[in-house]
Amino acid sequence: MEASRNIFLVGLMGAGKTTVGRQLAQRLRKQFIDADQEIVRRTGVPISTIFEIEGEDGFRAREAQTLASLTALDDVVLATGGGVVLRPENRARLRARGFVLYLRAQPRDLFLRTRQDRARPLLQTGDPLRRLEELFALRDPLYREVADLVVDTGRQSVSALVGSLLQQLPEACRLSA
Repeated sequence: MEASRNIFLVGLMGAGKTTVGRQLAQRLRKQFIDADQEIVRRTGVPISTIFEIEGEDGFRAREAQTLASLTALDDVVLATGGGVVLRPENRARLRARGFVLYLRAQPRDLFLRTRQDRARPLLQTGDPLRRLEELFALRDPLYREVADLVVDTGRQSVSALVGSLLQQLPEACRLSA
């Protein structure tokens, strides 16, 4: 693979992909794109509505289609949806078209960050912490499989995390077109 200037962020919901990605893009002078927000823009409805009408499979099909077009762009920082790694073709696209950064957070921390958010369909359950633990067990190996760099987010500030990431990114990712 030739050196790519794209940076793709993966991780569970609440890991900070959008927040970190936005700041990373700003510091690197790259375009920032949030894949979930792009799906909402293209469909004109919230993700929860897609889940209600089409189910998770329908949403995942839309997500794969959106990812195909977004990963074809150049010089972007892309925050992906938490379940993007479930499909092998998505993992292949991510690996082939950019530098993949896994923002890894523990389920308990994710629960604390997402517990007030009613817009996350997979957490609309009687025990969201348990659901996050299940998702982590299922997806952590997939995130690791696709990742070029795994960073434990812990409880550090966003600016400290972004500063650390800037030092760890390969030179090609730090360049802008």
